[in-house]
Amino acid sequence: MGVLLEVRSLTTEFATSGGVVRAVDGVSWDVQEGETVALVGESGCGKSVSALSVMRLVAAPAGRIVGGQVVFKGRDLLQLSEEDMRRVRGREIAMIFQEPMTSLNPVLTIGRQLTEGLEIHLGMSGAGARARAAELLGMVGIPDPERRLTQYPHQFSGGMRQRMMIAMALACEPSLILADEPTTALDVTIQAQILELLKDLSRRLGVAMLIITHNLGVVARYADRVNVMYAGRIVERGSARELYANPRHPYTLGLLKSVPRLDEPRRARLQPIEGQPPDLTRLPPGCAFAPRCAFRVARCAAERPALAPVGGAGHLTACWEAGRLDRAPALR
Repeated sequence: MGVLLEVRSLTTEFATSGGVVRAVDGVSWDVQEGETVALVGESGCGKSVSALSVMRLVAAPAGRIVGGQVVFKGRDLLQLSEEDMRRVRGREIAMIFQEPMTSLNPVLTIGRQLTEGLEIHLGMSGAGARARAAELLGMVGIPDPERRLTQYPHQFSGGMRQRMMIAMALACEPSLILADEPTTALDVTIQAQILELLKDLSRRLGVAMLIITHNLGVVARYADRVNVMYAGRIVERGSARELYANPRHPYTLGLLKSVPRLDEPRRARLQPIEGQPPDLTRLPPGCAFAPRCAFRVARCAAERPALAPVGGAGHLTACWEAGRLDRAPALR
């Protein structure tokens, strides 16, 4: 497999009344052809902004990408003209947004919203585009697709709207799908159905995926590799199995310990991460997680650690005290 997307030292800032917020602070990650990569972290850590930066959808003038490269199939997307970038969006890279009801146009039929991309990117029209739209709805498990094409988003349930978003993302057969919290607003049963659908379609169609989530259960089941973000920076990276079996950053360890496990006694208490995420306009000079970290030493407050190899192949962590972390329970 070759590298499909490579993000290098990406930096995105927002100008606010309280100062400049560096929402994405020099992050680097990549996605191989056909694989599923996860971007994990608390709300506000920069996950969604990273994906929006890849698509060049950061809202100006407050938000702007100030540095880095986004190399997709050998081209730096940050250097493309807006016209060229429009050809990439939807056709080569598609995005499934976090809340489908606010992403779909309430006054356009489902059929029109599906056929629009087919007309723009693939030059289809009329009966051909409509037949393809019905095929896509059937592919994502929506019954009676021909009739559904004439309906509007408010006539779909939450799960069906999310399936509709997946159908739109797959319409032009992109190489990469960015799925931003694709199951947040859904109940647990529908969440599982949507995620299984995404994984199945990824395998069948050979589409690579970036899943943005805070749900570690989703990561364990569906991701090949994981990037853990905190305060706009990646603090740990590795394969999903290695990260769960051998976490080497206190933040990753805290995330894992705050999630209930079926293989532990019910009397075992969850261990929440103490404190609050930092103010991104006033980040400390050292490790941003240090004020909340049980392993911190004096060096943590003064020096910012860089990602460095630890444990298995491809496992990196940004922590001065990585060697002190107790070994986490292995995956079963």
